[in-house]
Amino acid sequence: MIRVFLTGYMGAGKTTLGKAFAKTLGVPFIDLDWYIEERYHKNIKSLFAERGEEGFRLLEQRMLHEVGEFEDVVISTGGGTPCFFDNMAYMNGQGQTVFLDVSLDVLYNRLRVATFNRPILQGKSDEELRRFIAEALEKRLPYYSQATYRFDGSRLESRPQIADSVARLRQLLGI
Repeated sequence: MIRVFLTGYMGAGKTTLGKAFAKTLGVPFIDLDWYIEERYHKNIKSLFAERGEEGFRLLEQRMLHEVGEFEDVVISTGGGTPCFFDNMAYMNGQGQTVFLDVSLDVLYNRLRVATFNRPILQGKSDEELRRFIAEALEKRLPYYSQATYRFDGSRLESRPQIADSVARLRQLLGI
C-alpha cells in the first residue's frame, strides 16, 4: 500500500511533483486544496472568508483525515496544513511524509510570476514578497521539518528535471 503526503510552502512543487510521481506509480493524485474545493463547491479563498482561519483549518483537518484513509495515493497538502492541530503527526502515522525543501530564492522566483494565481500575494512589491515568504517559512519550518523525509524540490522547471526528481523520490521512499 502506498500513501505519500507531500508538504512544503506554496510554490515548493507539491502539485507538479505529486502529479508526476503518482502517474509513475500508477496511483491517484490528490491535491488537498482541490479536494476541499470540489467537496464544498467553493474556492479556498471563499471558504477562508466565510469561516475564518480557525473554521477553515477545522474543515481542512477533516478533509485531511478523509483522504488520509485512502490507499495507494499521493496527496499534496496545502502549505499551511502541517502547521495546525496534530496534522503533521497524523500524516506521519498514516503514511510517508515528504517535505519539499526549496530555498527562499527559488520560492521567490516561482511565486513572483504567479502572484495573480495566489490572492494572498497580490499587490506585494518584490521586497514585500520576499519578506513575506521568508517570514512564513521561518514560522512553518518547525512543522515541515517533522516530515519523515526532506527532499530538494528546486529542480522541477522542465520535464527532464521533473522525471529526475520523480526517480530520486522513488529511490528515497523505496517505492
